[in-house]
Amino acid sequence: MSERMILMEKLLMTVIEQDASDLHIVVGRPPTLRLNGRLVSLKTRVLMPEDTVSLMKSITPERAMQELQQEGTADYGFAFGDKARFRVSVFRQKGRISLALRLIPHRLYTFEEIGLPPLIKQLLYQPRGLFLVTGPTGCGKTTTLATMVDYINEHMDRHIITIEDPIEYYHPHKKSIVNQRELGVDVPSFSEALRRGMRADPDVMMVGEMRDLDTIQAAITAAETGHLVFATLHTTGAEGTCNRIVDVFPTDQQEQVRVQLSVSILAVISQQLLPRADQGGRVAAFEFMVTTPAVRNLIRENKTYNIDSHIQTGKRYGMVLLDMHMFELYEQGIVTAQDALLKARKPRELEQKIRQYEASRGRVFTATVAGEDGQAGLDITELQTPG
Repeated sequence: MSERMILMEKLLMTVIEQDASDLHIVVGRPPTLRLNGRLVSLKTRVLMPEDTVSLMKSITPERAMQELQQEGTADYGFAFGDKARFRVSVFRQKGRISLALRLIPHRLYTFEEIGLPPLIKQLLYQPRGLFLVTGPTGCGKTTTLATMVDYINEHMDRHIITIEDPIEYYHPHKKSIVNQRELGVDVPSFSEALRRGMRADPDVMMVGEMRDLDTIQAAITAAETGHLVFATLHTTGAEGTCNRIVDVFPTDQQEQVRVQLSVSILAVISQQLLPRADQGGRVAAFEFMVTTPAVRNLIRENKTYNIDSHIQTGKRYGMVLLDMHMFELYEQGIVTAQDALLKARKPRELEQKIRQYEASRGRVFTATVAGEDGQAGLDITELQTPG
């Protein structure tokens, strides 16, 4: 075994043993793990350009090497023996090679382990509709999708087609048939795979990412024509998700798209991952919206700015706003105020809620949220008991 393979194996084993989510390999810095959302450099030497090239070559298949040569970047998945799977992004920067490896959990999680709202299980029995999972990169969207697909696979007889880039979780056939197609290997694009897939007698289709107009249109059409479609978007909140989908289309088509979306959309989950304050690891915070007739009217009439208010009053349907869920996690001592405010959609409002909560307990909470949008320059002091 070559020296570079031995080194890469050691790095991958460290990721697994430390339960890190990612491994970064870049020139000018030691190999770096992402542990509980934070970057931690390993105590080893700084990597040189020849080191990153060697490490890249030790795990990158020929197909991805050619793509890297032509496009300057390549994405693929690979199995590290029977220990784990990794999703890899290899790219050039300043003429040098960098890698980012995401550890894919070796098993599928349950609803309870992730903390998904129980109502979602009922929605999975729906024969048609568009179910969106949204959030920033690295917030666990793929894991949430995999959990929902596995629940269907376990409890229903369905034909499930997934379109992924790359395939991360492997789904064995259980009660359902699961066909997993990988971008660049089995299919040329998400939109083409969706159009072709509708001819393969699917009941459920899962799209790794709705990246462009063609894919969004194909996903909406599939949901309209009697399929349960799961997809992801890099948006935060149900309101922002609906607006993003409509805004992708030309102005003269947007009214029609609002009507289509109001009919086809089933639910939206928007999630964030926060470091746990009570123990190691991270916890997911969710915003959950299920489309009631009132929500459909808001989408159709271009009044999505009222969606948050509807979610607030929709608790009986299991709905919850992201900031409210993070506040509940703070109340339970699961996350810190600092981490909650940094990920909040409306940090000023959440800060006020935390301050009122602490005041009711006889403590003073001081926070300063700088920046016009309330997102930047967050500086939080310790909680203090008035003396």
